[in-house]
Amino acid sequence: MNIFLQKQARSFRNAFRGIVVAIQQETHCKIHLLATIAVIVLGILLHIALNEWIVIFICIAMVWCLELINTAIENIVDMVSPERQERARNIKDIAAGAVLFAAICSVIIACLIFIPKIISW
Repeated sequence: MNIFLQKQARSFRNAFRGIVVAIQQETHCKIHLLATIAVIVLGILLHIALNEWIVIFICIAMVWCLELINTAIENIVDMVSPERQERARNIKDIAAGAVLFAAICSVIIACLIFIPKIISW
């Protein structure tokens, strides 16, 4: 295998390792994992349409991406500023707020997709 492919394979391994580490260490990642599984199972059971799957997967990706970025930001802030500082707190709260906003929007979208199907089931 050439060097380029070896570097790409290593990069993918490291990225997947990062996801696993986040799930192992962060409670919110465990919650997002359970929510992801629940939403996918519910979508399968309710036979949601392709366009609904697309919206659901965009929501899942948005929440996961923001949660992983938030986790990285929190780790960086904790590393460079172990003592309590207002600025460090604000940085962490803003990053967490982005995740919260995405999660709330995703729950609203899931309700709009799933509740009518559950009612008519």
